[in-house]
Amino acid sequence: MQKGYYTEGTLLMSDENREYTGSIDGIERAMQEGRILEGIASKAGGGHELTVEFGEFTGIIEKDEVQLTFGEGVKDIAVITRVGKPVCFKVISVERKRVGAPIIKLSRRAAQLECTKNYLAQLRAGDVIPAKVTHLEHFGAFVDIGCGIVSLLSIDSISVSRISHPGDRLSIGGELRVVVRSMDKNDEGLPTRVYVTGRELLGTWEENAALFSVGQTVTGRVRSVEPYGVFVELTPNLAGLAEYRSDVVVGQCAAVYIKNIIPERMKIKLVIIDAARSLSAGSEGIVHDEITHIDRWRYSPDGCDRVVETVFSDGD
Repeated sequence: MQKGYYTEGTLLMSDENREYTGSIDGIERAMQEGRILEGIASKAGGGHELTVEFGEFTGIIEKDEVQLTFGEGVKDIAVITRVGKPVCFKVISVERKRVGAPIIKLSRRAAQLECTKNYLAQLRAGDVIPAKVTHLEHFGAFVDIGCGIVSLLSIDSISVSRISHPGDRLSIGGELRVVVRSMDKNDEGLPTRVYVTGRELLGTWEENAALFSVGQTVTGRVRSVEPYGVFVELTPNLAGLAEYRSDVVVGQCAAVYIKNIIPERMKIKLVIIDAARSLSAGSEGIVHDEITHIDRWRYSPDGCDRVVETVFSDGD
């Protein structure tokens, strides 16, 4: 597993991690080999250092070693919020004692710097990578893209179908695949910030619309209620429009009749048959798990006047 750079928590229960953290000799060997290991942050001290438990041992990550930063210090909140969670680290020193436990110094920063140099810096716009949701805000989801390095997945990049909050689609700790949209780099060419997107892996309008046909009655979720109509999500990348009804609310599931499918206008006309929270949420839609790189993604059908697409370029 050491050949890759994984989201935090992936290595914690692995055989390799257990082997290296199972003895003081293993910990020293990990230091000599420059291995990245994982443990659980058990507490933050008064000086905002992290205490990390792994195997039968305890190590300390000093505040400045908690997180990789470029030209700014580590904020206290970055230390506090790690407590109770897995953290990756490299062993930077081991001091054996004749009596008592050894003093083991660790660095999460060193693990993240290696990940940045050997993994993130090699990525190109359009590359598809694994990620894990760390927390949610109204404007998007923050995702771990390797060794606890966080990237923003903005709410409009989660899916084509509009949602009111990332929690409508994602959950903390959930794993997903994302596409590298762009990077900010420093003078040394190292990424200081990585931007990602996810909707390009959920299929085009045509791919999603092909799951349905005129005359069907299916279920979906109400995503928006406007004066001119109700938008009902049929899949994460496909929504249709029904006539306005005052008795439906955002978040409800709805049984809808498909009245018409119009590719040239990228429209699906619906009739709401019933709406209730007890109904199922509808189809999961298209998920492209096999894609590893995208240069250009066009959501719109050919011949449609409205063009929705993403062009991935390292020059952007």
